[in-house]
Formats: sequence, C-alpha cells, structure tokens
Amino acid sequence: DGYFPYGVNGVLAGSATVFFAYIGFDTVASTAEEVKNPQRDLPLGIGAALSICCFLYMMVAVVIVGIVPYFAMDPDTPISSAFAKHGMQWAMYVVTSGAVLALCSTLMGSLLPQPRILMAMARDGLLPSFFSDVNKQTQVPVKGTVVAGICAAALAFFMDVSQLAGMVSVGTLLAFTIVAVSILILRYVPPEEVPLSSSQRESMGLNQEYDEEKGRDPLGDEIRDTSQIKDLIVTEPMKDPLLEKKQYKGTMDEMKRRKIAAFSIGSVCLGVLVLTASASATWLPFLPLCIGCIVGGVLLIPGLVVLCWIDQDDGRHSFGHSGGFMCPFVPFLPVVCILINTYLLINLGGDAWLRVGIWLLIGILVYIFYGRTRSSLVDVVYAPVAKADARRSSSGFMS
Repeated sequence: DGYFPYGVNGVLAGSATVFFAYIGFDTVASTAEEVKNPQRDLPLGIGAALSICCFLYMMVAVVIVGIVPYFAMDPDTPISSAFAKHGMQWAMYVVTSGAVLALCSTLMGSLLPQPRILMAMARDGLLPSFFSDVNKQTQVPVKGTVVAGICAAALAFFMDVSQLAGMVSVGTLLAFTIVAVSILILRYVPPEEVPLSSSQRESMGLNQEYDEEKGRDPLGDEIRDTSQIKDLIVTEPMKDPLLEKKQYKGTMDEMKRRKIAAFSIGSVCLGVLVLTASASATWLPFLPLCIGCIVGGVLLIPGLVVLCWIDQDDGRHSFGHSGGFMCPFVPFLPVVCILINTYLLINLGGDAWLRVGIWLLIGILVYIFYGRTRSSLVDVVYAPVAKADARRSSSGFMS
C-alpha cells in the first residue's frame, strides 16, 4: 500500500534486475577500431545515447504507473495490458509490435560486441585463433559471430527470461565496477612498466635493436645506438652522487605516496563492500546493522578523504596516449560508481550469482589450460611506461 511499498531495497533490487537494459551502450566502445576519431566521438556517442535512452525509460515508467497501479499490471505484458485496461486496443497492438521489433534489434546489438571481444582475446592468445579470423571482404569476424549467435540462441531456448536478465545484469554491473576500480588504480598507482609483446616490439623496432646489441662489441662504433635500447629497458645509474641522492629521496617519497594511495583504494573498496552488505541485510537486528554500516563508513570515508588529499600520479598521462578522454571528478565519480554498483549487485538474487559463478569458473579453466601458456604476454620485455609511450609515438605505433 502507498508509495514505495517494497522500500528502497525493493526499488534497488528491481533496478539491478533490469540493469541489462543499459548493456547496449558498451557496444559503442567495442567498435573503437571502426571509429574515425575515437578519443572524441566515443565519449560523446556513449553520453548522448545514454542520456536519451535513460530519459525515455523514466518517462515510460512514469506514464505506465500513472495509468495502472503496479499491483494491477500484467507482469508479462505490463505496457500493452495498461492500455488495454483503458479500452485502447489499437495502442496495445502498436506496443506489442514495437516490443517484438525491439527484441530483434536488441539481439542484433548484443551480438555485435561479443564476437569482437572474442576476436581481441584470440589476438592476445587467450582463445583459439579461430575467433580472430576476419572476412577479407567485409572485415567482420564472421566465425565468431556465428558461434556467439548459436550460444546465445541455446541459452535463450533453455533458460527463462528472468534468469537470463539476472545473469546479464550481474555481468554488466561487475564489469562497470571493475572499470571504476581500474580508474582509481591508473590515476594513483599506475604500473611503472608495461609489457611489450613480440608483435609490439617488432612494430616499435625493438627486436632488431636488441639482436644487434647482443652481437655488438660494447666498445664498438655503434655504442650510441645500443645505449638507446639499454636506456629503454633498464635505468642507467647516475654518476653524480648529489643527483643520485636527490633522486633517491624523490623515489622514496613517490614510493610512500603510492603505498598510501594503494592502501586508501583498498580501504574504499572494503568499506563499500561492508557498508552495502550491511545496508542490504534488513533481516539483521538493528544494532548489528548499525555497527556494520558504521564500520563500512569508517573504512570508506577516510580512504576517500586521503585520495582527495594526496596527489595523483605524474605518469598517469603517459600511460597510453595523452589527449584522449579522461574520467572527470576523480576520485568522487569512481567511488560513487563503485558504491552504487556494489549495492545493486548485492541486491540481486543468489541464483544469478550462482549461474555467473559457473560461467566465471568455465572462463578460469579455459585460461588455465589454454590461454595461460599461449598468451602473447608469455615472452615479453617490460619497458618503463613513459619511454615506451614515447617510443610508440616516434614509431607511429598505436596500441
């Protein structure tokens, strides 16, 4: 009875269940190779499409709830039955036809990114090369599209829609949460070295230089060229003791900042988990529920304050290529994203988590028995981030 009959947790549980409606927006990001100016066009496309669709979703929900009370709706066909109850039969047929067409478009949109994800994983050696084959005429991964379509059709045939919705929502929310955590890591504690696979070394011209360096005399005439690759792979010691001492002090300060940042990120993630789990456990007595929320807040708020107080890493702009889109309002926006997504994930049913856990177990087994030994990162050379990025820019290599 009344407004919010199931409370805030009920609303959030429903939101988590239908979160799969926002899956299509990551399709834009998976087509980055086909965009002329991805650094500018991808953020604009995702933001504009997300804003328009979210506004339409909310307006439809407002209209339907205003026409028919929630308890009088048909759970299978809520929109068309709402018009039918008011004698608008023509609207019922229009809505039903639109729903069928929308399902077809959703299936097409969902099948677009998955073959490209499989293609990227196959290029890295994590999956068989079968998925990386591209049609010579259309430049489309036809084989991966066929396999993904068959698997999707089999799941849709044997599983209920609500079960699939729960699985897809868990996977989407989990991916978005990992992205938010990765933003904090790349801004505050980015890796100091990046791996360069054999193909990347060839594109950057490192293999030839490395082979020539091994065959040359250290006192030869071409020692100047070999010093470049040595300077790329290892850091040469400084001869001036004063400069060396100054650099050592700066290194110690940077190491201290990275440790504080890493500890703060871990505190934020742990605090979010404790806070959301406690707030969702409405079956607990009041005192334990309050204690859990307080502990989660104590872990979350100080970690967020420390991240706001300390400086971000100076090399964050060198990780990848500068000039691209960067997440605004760091660390507030990623932390809020982690908080909301984790709360939605906890409110999803245990059955959905069980099914997703089975899929994750299958993926782990594939990686252990196939991808781990065939990955393109098995034989790599690690290079400092800034110098590897400068080398990519000079050689025209784009990752």
